[in-house]
Amino acid sequence: MFVDTLITNIGQLLTMNKQGPVKGVEMNDLTILENAAIGIKDGKIEWIKKADEISAVKTDKLIDAKGKLVTPGLVEPHTHLVFGGSREQEMALKQQGVPYLEILKQGGGILSTVNATKQASFEELLEKALFHLDRMAMHGITTVEAKSGYGLDKETELKQLRVAKEAGSKHPLDLVSTFLGAHAVPPEFKDNPKAFLDQMSGLFDEIKKDDLAEFVDIFTETGVFSVEQSRGYLQKAKEKGFGLKIHADEIDPLGGTELAVEMGAVSGDHLAVTSDEGIKQLAASDTIGVILPGTSFYLGKDVYARAREMIDAGAAIAISTDFNPGSSVTENLQLIMAIAALKLKLSPAEIWHAVTINSAYAIGRGHEAGSLAAGRKADIVIWDAPNYLYLPYHYGVNHANTVIKDGVTLYERPGIR
Repeated sequence: MFVDTLITNIGQLLTMNKQGPVKGVEMNDLTILENAAIGIKDGKIEWIKKADEISAVKTDKLIDAKGKLVTPGLVEPHTHLVFGGSREQEMALKQQGVPYLEILKQGGGILSTVNATKQASFEELLEKALFHLDRMAMHGITTVEAKSGYGLDKETELKQLRVAKEAGSKHPLDLVSTFLGAHAVPPEFKDNPKAFLDQMSGLFDEIKKDDLAEFVDIFTETGVFSVEQSRGYLQKAKEKGFGLKIHADEIDPLGGTELAVEMGAVSGDHLAVTSDEGIKQLAASDTIGVILPGTSFYLGKDVYARAREMIDAGAAIAISTDFNPGSSVTENLQLIMAIAALKLKLSPAEIWHAVTINSAYAIGRGHEAGSLAAGRKADIVIWDAPNYLYLPYHYGVNHANTVIKDGVTLYERPGIR
């Protein structure tokens, strides 16, 4: 028996091999294999066995996991990967209590990123995106969703999408692209947001023709787009064959969660202030709640999504960094796992489901990412951790020892001693 790579002496192996998305109480049910081994051939998992069941295996590469935790590669279901510039100067203003609208007037906020993204060349945006993808890979992420939304005009939105597509072709990580042209209302359309939505929906045919995005997203929020405006826009996207996502109920409970369920969106994202009715409908649907606790943490808010209640009601939950330059500036999904434990009161088992199999289903990749089984992609992480409880417990550092994508080792923890 020959395999390209053999990983043996695995302490705990989380396969996460369930039909997903995993909902409600089932999120707290983990299957753990101990003293396991994985054979990898041609970039895919050939088999998973108990280490003492294998014999006479020949391999080009033997990896001794030394009793460490091994899991699927993490799946990142909500990022704003492609953007120009940065906004570190705003942190001091926020700490001084300067309102966001005042920061906008001073040239900051999202419009600052929009301006920087417009000014940046394709090559500059690509180099920056690849840098951030490298960081994600180092932290154990093997599949990433990437949104546009910092253009707010035809040329820049298409530039962002084309950068994401090029990044996906150049970087080992798998990228899933989402068109978020309806991320904000540009100043010139502030009195007529519907006209702006018409302009953005006018890009659907070109985006579809050039295979630039699988999903269409919209920010349904007070001062941005109403539920009714969002419904009409998403219906047009649905008719063009796009999957749907919604930035929902982040600041005010407008009913974005209910709209996500009504429209059959694959996910409703943020959900920081979702109503009781929204939670009830989410739990009764196939829509996944993508929770972004790093945003509440970074902005210093006391309000976090009611993820505990969502799971208890029977919903499927995923967790993401919301990586972006304004409200959650981190590529470290491991840190977000700790925040989910501390602030959302989720168990380690629920968190592992939320960053693997459920996140994969939240971006249409449940068939190939987020779990380990024979025939699936060999996207695997060996962690410097003795068990699955350890990562949410020991926070703020990188626990990834070895990151394998499609059977190829992308990252190994550098030795110091």
